[in-house]
Amino acid sequence: MGMEPEDLVLISVDDHIVEPPDMFDAHVPARFKDDAPKVVLDEKGDCFWEYDGKRMPNIGLNAVAGRPNTEWGFEPSRFEDMRLGCYDPKARVEDMNAAGVLASLNFPSFPTISGALFTFAGEAEVSEVMVKAYNDWHVDEWCGTDPDRFIPLGILPLRTAEGAAAELRRLASKGCRAVTLPQHIANYGQPPWQHPHWDPLWAACVEQGTVVNIHIGTGGGVPVPSDLTTYLAANTITAFDTVRYASDLLFSRVVKEFPELVISLSEGGIGWIPFALERFEDVYGRQRAWTGDDLGEGISPTDVYRRNFRACFIRDRVGIEMRHRIGIDTICWELDYPHSDSSWPDAPEQLLKDLDGCTDEEIEAITWRNASDMFHLDTVERLGRENCTVAALRARITDPDFSAPKVDVGRMRPVAREAVTWGEMRAEMASIMRGGV
Repeated sequence: MGMEPEDLVLISVDDHIVEPPDMFDAHVPARFKDDAPKVVLDEKGDCFWEYDGKRMPNIGLNAVAGRPNTEWGFEPSRFEDMRLGCYDPKARVEDMNAAGVLASLNFPSFPTISGALFTFAGEAEVSEVMVKAYNDWHVDEWCGTDPDRFIPLGILPLRTAEGAAAELRRLASKGCRAVTLPQHIANYGQPPWQHPHWDPLWAACVEQGTVVNIHIGTGGGVPVPSDLTTYLAANTITAFDTVRYASDLLFSRVVKEFPELVISLSEGGIGWIPFALERFEDVYGRQRAWTGDDLGEGISPTDVYRRNFRACFIRDRVGIEMRHRIGIDTICWELDYPHSDSSWPDAPEQLLKDLDGCTDEEIEAITWRNASDMFHLDTVERLGRENCTVAALRARITDPDFSAPKVDVGRMRPVAREAVTWGEMRAEMASIMRGGV
């Protein structure tokens, strides 16, 4: 008899925080208080973060947990429109219990998923202060609420490699050995990741055992063909940019000169990997004689991928069917709470359907062991597996209400009668953000 959903142990390597309004209060030195990001209300009563004259709203699709998809849209969300678990760590643990999730890695929202806001906006000294303040809040308050349930994830100041490396080491001293970086740094006017400029950062990652997390949609622009591309097509294309990033780094000097570097590819799925590996092998075998590429003696592109890269999925039956081609030890799972792609709260039931045909050993690797190994977690060993299962965590639920707060339907835009295009979405976002990033 195989596993039931209640038997699973789940670690999610990609979830998101909607940062609370008071997050900077205790972490910004007095002389920088007036420069810190602040939550403001516009004339419609919508919430926005403001920093350096730019507006960053809580876009509705970023916080739809518990809301029917007929109410989704691009309009900003007030905090009172969201489930409390979007921005309150104690309530988040409750929502993790509802989905049976033991531990969670949480990406930023308003500073952008890669933390790029504080690198590419604001005066340099001020932004470095804000990066440190964000990290102190994230590690000490958000993750500190329940260290067994949250995996710390820091952001870095990327104006210099030395500054980034210094903050990475400071994070490691606080027990945080994971950072989020943009996919394509050159799109922000910085040297590309392959440039020796960044070697101090890669060296610090290897030295501290810090995992580099690369999330989709952090490339400094989405590679959408035209403004007539529909939003559904654009949403699909965004995930495919993972292939572009992985190809760019796999054949680079970075992973050859820093072979212990671990790069986690977030929210791009895994079904693309078998084709990419086959393509990598074919191109490398046929072309490297004249291009001069050399991954190392006896090392193939597949070897490099399995050594340096990890990837995760929400729903990806094709990828699971091809798990042996990918490398089972490289596959992790994500919940993506509270985004519109999330499988919350019935994640275990959805996941086990994708895992049909896997052995118990393979299931254990994919659902938690690989994540534990990557992030150096000993939670299951310390607490005992029987206390970490979906059943054990769901038994802790104190509030079985999985809905989101009711919203003022008068503020909601009507459901589109025709397919929304990328151009319309960009215009809508520009109108909302008024100079945001």
